[in-house]
Amino acid sequence: MQEIPVYLFTGFMDSGKTTLVKETLSDESFTEGDKCLLICCEDGEVEYEEAELKKANTTLVMVEKEEDFTGDFLKELQAKYLPEKVFIEYNGTWEMSTLLETELPKYWVLVQSLATVDATTFDMFLANMRTMIMEQLFQSDVVIFNRCDDSTDKGKYRRNVKALNRKAQLVYERADGTLDERPEELPFDISGDEIEITDADYAIWYMDCMENPKKYEGKKISFLGLVYNPDKLKKGIFVPGRFAMTCCVEDVTFIGFKCKYADEDTIPHKSWIHITAEVHVEFAREYKGKGPVLYPVSITPAEKPEDELVYFS
Repeated sequence: MQEIPVYLFTGFMDSGKTTLVKETLSDESFTEGDKCLLICCEDGEVEYEEAELKKANTTLVMVEKEEDFTGDFLKELQAKYLPEKVFIEYNGTWEMSTLLETELPKYWVLVQSLATVDATTFDMFLANMRTMIMEQLFQSDVVIFNRCDDSTDKGKYRRNVKALNRKAQLVYERADGTLDERPEELPFDISGDEIEITDADYAIWYMDCMENPKKYEGKKISFLGLVYNPDKLKKGIFVPGRFAMTCCVEDVTFIGFKCKYADEDTIPHKSWIHITAEVHVEFAREYKGKGPVLYPVSITPAEKPEDELVYFS
């Protein structure tokens, strides 16, 4: 038996999941006339019409309770409908662990996960239900921000998603369905040869520098950093960086850059420093490829800041 591709759609209610599923099912070049099964786990404002489902050769099955979404239930659906493609519209208020820990039927293969986000409410959810909304996005292959306008802070949204899900492809759509292709703005000026990075901008700079290191080739960067330099680290190398909060207090991680410095043994582990360093893009085992490597120009001791954490938003 051939593998049966499974497409997962996540996101909060009214974020545009159903609309995206309907658009996908109506694309005949995508469905290819295959026998499709749509498992829908919530009722949104947009409804599926029987005629549309029939045209797309799709059977709709509703799941009303989270406890009903089980491996045995999915196996029953497989045996009953024998689908060639499966689409799952997951409930935005259910635990993602319910889905991720559910054993899929034999031959079902999750090939793509897409998440929809309403750009007009994303800030509110970040402020009040950050963990819940980010859980919907953290394993998605594609995150679609819809209902964008000229006031949408694309850079902020991108940083929040990428902090937890580096692999995600981000798409921004306006209310009329067209792509929002405005360039993302950085909160600091990179036009000069020397750039001062504040604590407020460190995480933002880190993300941009890791993803677009060539932009910083040859530039001098200054920032306040915490030193990672244990005895086990290779001689001539230390890592200046900061602890960053990605989603919540439980998700604090150290983000720093490989730094080549002949006198690294004079820089104490866990000390605070002001560092000015030149950035060069080089192959580094730590990056599993090319990435930014720092070459210090000056290093001076510094006081621990009042807030040791940095943030992606």
